[in-house]
Amino acid sequence: MKKKIGIMGGTFDPIHIGHLILGEKAYDQFGLDKVRFMPAGNPPHKRNRKGRATDEQRVEMVRMAISSNPHFELCLAEMNEDGYSYTYRTLERFREENPEEEYYFIIGADSLFDFDIWREPGRICKACTIVVATRNQTSNERLDLTMERMRQKFDGTFLKLDTPNLDISSKHIRQWIEENRTIQYYVPDCVREYIEKYQMYKDCD
Repeated sequence: MKKKIGIMGGTFDPIHIGHLILGEKAYDQFGLDKVRFMPAGNPPHKRNRKGRATDEQRVEMVRMAISSNPHFELCLAEMNEDGYSYTYRTLERFREENPEEEYYFIIGADSLFDFDIWREPGRICKACTIVVATRNQTSNERLDLTMERMRQKFDGTFLKLDTPNLDISSKHIRQWIEENRTIQYYVPDCVREYIEKYQMYKDCD
């Protein structure tokens, strides 16, 4: 039997508890063997943006955040030099290199609504199962209708991930830090201490 591997992509600038809860919920709900956290590379024109984490810092925060979970793994497949990567290429390469694995690509509801303007959505659907996280701000009816439309349009498999309402984003975290507000419990303690140590996100653009 093939191993079932979840893929969590994102910039993780910074990683927060919402990312971790989604990964754990997907692992439990779909009986995954592993969940790989895959930070996206920053292209040259976005590197070293004022107040943002470097590629190396983002990777280190992910590494620390998932270190205590035996079924979470760090994947650096999209941390390439030019910063540009496309999901369909990454997933097709994974399938070619690891025929013993099948992939569950985890996205948020907001990404689902934009899915048909992604690069090669049909090829993404052929390479993996799409797992869509629910949000209280989005009605189940709208989500179900969009998932069905995408299934028909791209002949893909879209599964709903039942998740709690976590109105949190990396953008919120950066904004709170800039405003000297607490991020306690919104990120793992090790990540919070790392951010404080390097005085990150104090002056984001």
